[in-house]
Amino acid sequence: MMDNLATGSPAWLSPILRIVILVPAGLLVFYHLTMIYDVLAGRGLSSDSGYNAIHLVLRLAIATSLTCVVLGVRGAIWTMWASIAALIATQYYAHFGFVQADFVAGRHPLSYLKGFIFPSIITTAFFLRERLTG
Repeated sequence: MMDNLATGSPAWLSPILRIVILVPAGLLVFYHLTMIYDVLAGRGLSSDSGYNAIHLVLRLAIATSLTCVVLGVRGAIWTMWASIAALIATQYYAHFGFVQADFVAGRHPLSYLKGFIFPSIITTAFFLRERLTG
């Protein structure tokens, strides 16, 4: 097997990292676009239209930034993190009773932090691939 001469890493690692980025990013884009469709179809998360509008904008930002991450745009990682953190913050806002939303019923406050798992995997693979390809 040939190694990348610049980094000494195996040549097969970069395509694997590309797949590690593509799969979770693709799943997240599909999920957030589905949620956008639900809000536009009148099936929002809350009876508060302002809250639903904020979620719509944040989900659109997440889907757009993830698409840019897949395309290799470096700054998109920071936009992805900012929009995901903002979405999770709004979920905490609803969870602690500032907005009436059905999704908070029976959820543990730490359950919203699961939203950071896929972005962490994507970020690690993105910067590792960038480091390997120089």
